[in-house]
Amino acid sequence: MMHRTIITSALIWVSAFSYAAPPMATVDYVDLERFMGDWFVIANIPTALEKGAHNPLESYKLDKNGTIATTFSFNAGSFDGERKVYNPRGFVKDRETNARWGMQFIWPIKADYRVVYLDEDYQFTVIGRKARDYVWVMARNSEISEAKYRELIDFVVSLGYPADKIEKAPHQYAEVAAPESTD
Repeated sequence: MMHRTIITSALIWVSAFSYAAPPMATVDYVDLERFMGDWFVIANIPTALEKGAHNPLESYKLDKNGTIATTFSFNAGSFDGERKVYNPRGFVKDRETNARWGMQFIWPIKADYRVVYLDEDYQFTVIGRKARDYVWVMARNSEISEAKYRELIDFVVSLGYPADKIEKAPHQYAEVAAPESTD
């Protein structure tokens, strides 16, 4: 009996740690030129870097070599907090769809970055990760309707993200302009 309990416990332990997230589909195709420009982070599951970010803005510029110069900026801790600017580089990993990227903050690591939602007018997007640890809901404007916000959050939750970890990003753009890339 003891032998069976140990085997059962071991099987439960192994299955718990071997769980692989189901595949996360991307959009069928991203027109990179249309996707470039400013995207306001409306909601996210923030990385350590983004905790307390106010006015978060992600800007993309397609370089001649096919990589994506990215500028991520925000005010740290409050609307009048220090403006932080980071310049990761995006690498398109799936040239058929342009929807799966590697985002590199430090060499040689390229973090998983997937365009999992994109409306046909390129006004709203959701960026996910296969691990479902971080997600970004973004829009071309810093404010969106409550109905659209709810629709996008419901979509994120349908992908397997925990609703209680998603945070709405605070925005106040009276005098804040999008920063220029330092690349």
